[in-house]
Amino acid sequence: MQDRVTEEKIAKYLDITRCALDKIKVAAPPRSFNRKMADSFLEMANAYFSDAKHFRDKGDYVNAFACVNYAHGWLDAGARIGLFEVGEDDRLFTLYE
Repeated sequence: MQDRVTEEKIAKYLDITRCALDKIKVAAPPRSFNRKMADSFLEMANAYFSDAKHFRDKGDYVNAFACVNYAHGWLDAGARIGLFEVGEDDRLFTLYE
């Protein structure tokens, strides 16, 4: 059914976001303001990803689904504004062009 958050759907989205986390490289120079912002985006993505796994393990697939989408949203936004280098991967990320 399309209107259910299943264990398989959560596994799929966790896998996609894990691939995105593995792919990104921080593009901003170490002492720049953008580096602090990139680090913050990455911290948020990792926190939401961890929360998604926690909720999945508890069997709460609705909150797991919400958290994994927030996690990927932080990564996607960071890639789109140039905080992260993603090798022009427009499968895992929504790039500007």
